[in-house]
Amino acid sequence: MRGTWMKRAVVAVVFGVSAVASAPAASAYAGLTAASARLTAASAGLTAGPATAAGERVVLVGIPGLMWSDVTPADTPNLWRLAGDSAVGSLSVRAVRKDTCPYDAWLTVSAGVRSAVGGACGMAPTPKADGEGAVIPEFSWLWEVREQREAGTLGQALHAAGRTTMAVGPGAALALADREGRVDVYAPSPAEVAQWTRGDVVAVEIPDLVAPYVSGDRLTDVPERLPADARRAAARAADAKLGAFLPRLGSATVLVAGLSDHGSVPHLRTAMLHGHGSDLGSDPGSDPNGGPARTLGARSTHRDNMIILPDLTATILARAGVDAPPAVVGVPVETHATDANLDERVAALRTADVAGQTIRDTTGVFFTTLAVLQVVFYVTAFLLLRRRDGLPAVRAAAVALAAIPVSTYLVNLTQWARTAQPAVMLFASIAAIAVALTVAALAGPWRRGVLGPLTVIAAVTAAVLLGDLLTGTPLQLNSLMGYTGVVGARYYGLGNIPFALLATAVLLVTTAAADRLVRAGRKTVAVALVAALGAFAMLLDGWPGVGSDFGGVIAFVPGIAVTALIVAGKRVSIVKLGAFCAAGGVLVMAIAYLDYLRPPASQTHLGRFVGQVADGTFLPVISRKLGAMLSTLLSPNLMPVVITAFAFLVFALLRPGAASAGVLPIAFERAPMLRAGLLGALVSGLVGMLVNDSGAAVLSMALALAVPLVLSAGIRALQHGEAVLPAGSPGPAASPAAA
Repeated sequence: MRGTWMKRAVVAVVFGVSAVASAPAASAYAGLTAASARLTAASAGLTAGPATAAGERVVLVGIPGLMWSDVTPADTPNLWRLAGDSAVGSLSVRAVRKDTCPYDAWLTVSAGVRSAVGGACGMAPTPKADGEGAVIPEFSWLWEVREQREAGTLGQALHAAGRTTMAVGPGAALALADREGRVDVYAPSPAEVAQWTRGDVVAVEIPDLVAPYVSGDRLTDVPERLPADARRAAARAADAKLGAFLPRLGSATVLVAGLSDHGSVPHLRTAMLHGHGSDLGSDPGSDPNGGPARTLGARSTHRDNMIILPDLTATILARAGVDAPPAVVGVPVETHATDANLDERVAALRTADVAGQTIRDTTGVFFTTLAVLQVVFYVTAFLLLRRRDGLPAVRAAAVALAAIPVSTYLVNLTQWARTAQPAVMLFASIAAIAVALTVAALAGPWRRGVLGPLTVIAAVTAAVLLGDLLTGTPLQLNSLMGYTGVVGARYYGLGNIPFALLATAVLLVTTAAADRLVRAGRKTVAVALVAALGAFAMLLDGWPGVGSDFGGVIAFVPGIAVTALIVAGKRVSIVKLGAFCAAGGVLVMAIAYLDYLRPPASQTHLGRFVGQVADGTFLPVISRKLGAMLSTLLSPNLMPVVITAFAFLVFALLRPGAASAGVLPIAFERAPMLRAGLLGALVSGLVGMLVNDSGAAVLSMALALAVPLVLSAGIRALQHGEAVLPAGSPGPAASPAAA
């Protein structure tokens, strides 16, 4: 306890400035957190697991490679029956590599944090018998050579609390081994276990589904090695082994987990929780505790049907009545009531894997296509605008291009993943939505205004992303411009690309409104509007459990400040810009510190980062994110968008007659505040590129939305027929024409 208070004192000193700066926000923290919790509970029907203070017998059955598509009444009757008695969900097995081998998966359970052995990666090492237990040879090699310093965390915590560990199979022994590599009771296979109740915590490895995919000490580098019949046979063999010992477990909490990938392509895997005190042979469709059917989720993912590997570690400890060590980043799983029967629940989990796979497989094609469209658009626009030819077509293309990003989120309101050809339906639906938004923007009553279509597309983008944040981000999950549990980089909150779109859209919308206010002589109100709406979006972006976006806050603050200053008619200097960036850093650290003050199980990665600063383990995190950011600077999909859009923008501003027939300058003259929104968006995009691991993706998406919309506004200004200039002229004369 004393060490905990000393640790918190150190953090308080480190972030004292942040805490003081955030004093006005601190009083609102509890209210917003409570509102967020009520919203989550109301939408997900969250129910906590049973109390575990006294401790339960816990059994983890690891079947590496098991997917929900393998679980059927005909092929795997024991698994199907158990699923009917259990809370069920998807398991994201992402550890460190893009695919997770059994060794890395069991090691992650052992450590309670994503881990990887490095080098060859296949099955876990075979332990050496030691009395009735076993010892993993040279276990210290993992942290001394491979730098997996948390290996043995689970087993050590269990032994320190006086719990007996029993492992069946090499992988299970790795998961439950203490820091000396020891488990109390060991058997090589389930068939060799005489008494299943000898351990307080039991882990069982059933390798039938993954063994055919391992050659020597390596997981196969092909997506699928086995034909369908052979895979079904492997699933039947695994199911038979489970069925042989399941009735002998007695009264225990049973976790079944797919644990690892079975090839080079990651998938969502099977996860089940059968609660303590229920009959393992009851009818499918009931709840483990006699209530309604349930799904399995965790606060780590903020999803009611998805968990991650470290959650297994935290759940075992919680159910066994043992406090989780600070190194464990997972949280105990939670069950959620649902009206869906078993067939419907399993179908939804299978669809989730299909959606994740489709997004993973098509993201590269999508961004390549988007980059090509962007480059073709700017080159074509340059040629046509110089001749002042085809202006309506260029304007329509600009609006359509800007409508694509928000369409990638709105498409998740459809059932594209349930169709026979999900990839085809995904792209077709995105195109249809983008066309519909373009028609609405260009055909509505706002079409005559210079800023009309711009405001529509920007407002729809901002509203969709803000609404998504407030409802638990169902649209960003499995989105081409969002994230997926299959990849496992993020599971909730605002991703880096959505941040760029949100910041750009909010700043453009606020400056469009501010432009009208300034024309009406209400500049002070305009500045307040930009600051208030920008701050609201920024707080949602960074608030733990809502946006949970660290770098976004740092980038959003200078964008809002620059926009507000320009609207106010003030000068922006390098010194001021640096101060705004520093203010963003102070603010996000204050938010993170408030998150850190919450119980560990309730913290997001923001609060955990504060803990890493306190114990000195934050440098690897910074280094990893910096490396990821720098790697994006060479991306063939992102850099063409950045270079082409930025070059067009700079050239059009410096040489308006040669580049765009004065389109951008006339847009700024007809709507003077538009320049503020564009510059603010560019500042947020540039800073966001430097402080986020997505790097160039942030700036490229800010440009992809902002530049076409601003260009469409300029073309509309020319179409008003006022001061259409001959090619090569320096720019339009000022005109009081209304936007």
